Order: sequence, then C-alpha cells, then structure tokens
Amino acid sequence: MATSLPQTLGALRNSAFTPARLARSVKDELRENLIARLRDTAKTKVPLFPGIVGYEDTVVPQIVNAVLSKHNFILLGLRGQAKSRILRALTTLLDPACPYVAGSELRDNPYAPISQFSKNLIAKLGDETPIAWLTPNDRYVEKLATPDVTVADLVGDIDPIKAARSNQDLGSELTMHYGLLPRANRGIFAINEVPDLAGKIQVALFNIMQEGDVQIKGYPVRLPLDVAIVFSANPEDYTARGKIVTPLKDRIGSEIRTHYPENIEEGLTITAQEAWSTRPASNIEIPHYIRQIVEQIAFAAREDKKVDKRSGVSQRLPISTMELVVSNAERRAFLHGETLAVPRVGDIYAALPGISGKIELEYEGEMRGADTVIREIIRTSVATIFDQYFTGTNTQQIEQWFNLGGTVQLNDAQAAADSLKELQQIQGLFEKLSPLKINSKSTTEVAVSAAEFLLEGMYAHKRISRSEERSFSAAEKKQRNQDAANYAEKIRDREIEDYTAKNRTRRGFN
Repeated sequence: MATSLPQTLGALRNSAFTPARLARSVKDELRENLIARLRDTAKTKVPLFPGIVGYEDTVVPQIVNAVLSKHNFILLGLRGQAKSRILRALTTLLDPACPYVAGSELRDNPYAPISQFSKNLIAKLGDETPIAWLTPNDRYVEKLATPDVTVADLVGDIDPIKAARSNQDLGSELTMHYGLLPRANRGIFAINEVPDLAGKIQVALFNIMQEGDVQIKGYPVRLPLDVAIVFSANPEDYTARGKIVTPLKDRIGSEIRTHYPENIEEGLTITAQEAWSTRPASNIEIPHYIRQIVEQIAFAAREDKKVDKRSGVSQRLPISTMELVVSNAERRAFLHGETLAVPRVGDIYAALPGISGKIELEYEGEMRGADTVIREIIRTSVATIFDQYFTGTNTQQIEQWFNLGGTVQLNDAQAAADSLKELQQIQGLFEKLSPLKINSKSTTEVAVSAAEFLLEGMYAHKRISRSEERSFSAAEKKQRNQDAANYAEKIRDREIEDYTAKNRTRRGFN
C-alpha cells in the first residue's frame, strides 16, 4: 500500500476519506462502483469481469441485478463452471484502498469502530491512532464448506488462554477469538459448496444475513458486522439432497445458475485462456483442428449417455487435456532433437489418463470400462471435426492404397522426418490436405500432424483400420473385428438388461 495514504487518524480526517465516504456499507460500495463501471463499459466496451467467457448474456446480467439490488446471492452450477472465479471477481467492484484501525481483528472503520479493542485504542491515542489499509483482495474471505466446519470457525469462540494472559473475565469481549465471518467485516465473505455445511452451522448465518450482527457463545456481545455474503453450490446438492436449510435459502436474495460453454468457440476461448500451452523451453505450434477436437471431447462427453449428467463434465477436462497433449508433443520433440513441437491426434489418446479423472460414468459406462468409453468419445470427436474440414473430400484413392496392401505406422518412436517419408508413400494423401492449408512451405511437423488427422478421421468413419500401436491399414480386417465387437457388445448389453430386470423384480418393481 502506498505510503502517501494517511497513517494516523488525524491525517485521515484531513483526507478525502471522509466519515460520509466510509459510512457506506459494503453492498452500497459494490453498487456505486458497479454503476460507474456499467457507464464506462457502455463507452469502452471493456467487459465487467475480464476472463469470464460465455456468460455475457446469461449469468453476468443476473449478477449485476443482484449487486444493484444489494442482495446476498448464490451461484448454482456443476463443477468447472467458473463459480469461484466469479465470486473472486467481485473484488474488482471494491474501492482500491480501505482504511481500518491498525491491529483490529475486525478491521474497524476508524470513524465508527465496533470492537472494544479499537474503541479503547482511539480513546487512548486519539488522532495518533495508527491506520492500516486494505486492498480489494484483503477484503475477500473465502471458506470451502466441509462437514467438520464448526460455529467457532465461522463466528468465533471464547479464548481462555487470551483471557488468562490479559487478566480478563471470560465474558469480556477482549477474550473473544473471532471466526472468519467477523474477520471479513467490511468485505466479501464467500462460502463454496454451502450444502456441505451442517444444518446447525447454517443456522449460525441467520443473524448476520438478516439482522447484520453475530453473537458469540451466548454472551451479550453484539457485533453489527458489515459483510456481503455470497455462496456457491452444486445444483444436485442444493435441490435433490436438500442440504440447505429452508430459512437460509429464504435469506438468499438471488439464485443464479451458471452453465457450461454453449458452443465450441466459447470453449476454445476458455481453454486457450486457461491452459498452459506456451512454454519457455519449447517452440510449440498447436493446429486449430487439435484445439477443436480437444474441445469437442468435452461437448461429446456431456451428451454421452454413458457419462453421469448429474456430475457434469468440467471445463477443466479440455484444459488439462490440452496441457497433456502439448506435453506429449514436447516429449516427442525432445526425444528426436526437433526444434518445433506440433501436437497430433495421437497425442490426444496419450492424454487419456487426464480425461478419465474428469469423467464420472453411469452403470453402463462402468461395465464397458473408462478407457473404452473415452476412446469412443475421442473417435466421435475426431469424426465430428473431420467432417468440418473434409466433408466434400474424396478419399477413395487413399483407401485404395490401403486396400492394395499398404500400411503405415505413426508413433512417438519416429522422428517427424521419418513419419513424413512413410506418409509420402500414400498416393493422393497430401493433395487432400488443402482444407488445412498444408503446402510445400509447411514444416515437416505440421505436415505430419495434418496427415495423421486425415487418417484418424478416415479411421473414425471406418474407411480404414488402425491398431492400438497406431498402424493404419485397410478397413476389411478392421470391419470384421468391429462386427465381432458389436456382437459382443449386444450380448453384454442384453446381459446387463437381464441383470437389471432380475434385480428390479427382487425389489418388487415390475
């Protein structure tokens, strides 16, 4: 904090920080600064909350309305929907500097202190009372709700040790150990995953939300706190499991629902913004179709019936997947002494361990296995993006080359130059890559990545075959294997249905 700011109460009185200015509540402060920001936004077109993508016409207007209404509000959304980031972004609506009585645990307003400590200090020192300053980030207190949180954690408790050391009675306010809520005075207090709080703990929030004060351990200590309280929760926990007590829900002014990106473009923007893809030790070039496939995986998983919709598919999935894809491309480049790392479709399969941790499967998906389900999702995603580039492309010449016995193997054990030599054997392959803007000036790594994408797309559409060792060949053998796999899958599905029906009958369902 700049030293030019007043450092004593006397200097504060002679500054722009007048009693009227500091008398504003936190919610009034948020409202006034938001109004000013809205007026500036109309002129500058700068977003209210930079870094929050896809919510401009849905979530952000509801947040604006809640702040203008001076509401405590809750964000409801599945995991990975930027709920915590939105709550933290509220600090941008706070004043850049806020004075308080130095040493005060409650961050007292110097003109209207509420703690006995600050009152005694001002009575003793007067205009020489030291003043400290809070930044917007200092005024944001966040707590992740867990079942072991106690009232003492949130509100406070009597501290016998403090009483003994200060020779005070236990009933004295000076013996109190303040919890997170009092320490958030004159700021924003956020509780993430609020349904996980025990019911009796939620009850402890009633007074501060309605009457604006807290009481500690039954002693007649009333603290008129000034706090803006915001919450986040998963809709499944909030509604279906009913873990938020009704009086608390009644005290929450606005209920705002978040959502996943509504289209691929929004998802691409978020992933490009969040993923660590620019690395100091490597020259990395990520083809746009690789970004699209990675993003499509998340969209396909959210629609797949084998994936649990209640759990959701976090936006962290494409972010972590992209980072793993880049890392695998880096590893291949380091192994072969290449100066350029270009991700390929094969690198997406190498990122499978990062994807499996982000997906919860339904019973059918569990029976098939996570790896099988994820590989199917990747193939579907490759096929979808392939169609955007090669819908009108005739690949019969390439298919014929494979049908005549041609095979090609692409893996990380090969340098890009060696892979290019193998791919150049395929008649008509590189002529078909014009939609990807591949030409004679393209680098070897970029050309190999584009060619592999075309072959992977053909494999996804079952025009050619590919082994798990990434050896491409004619589709006939693959089709026989696929037919056998389909038959086995039908048998497995029938067994699952029979098992489910039998168990439903045992439970009395019919």
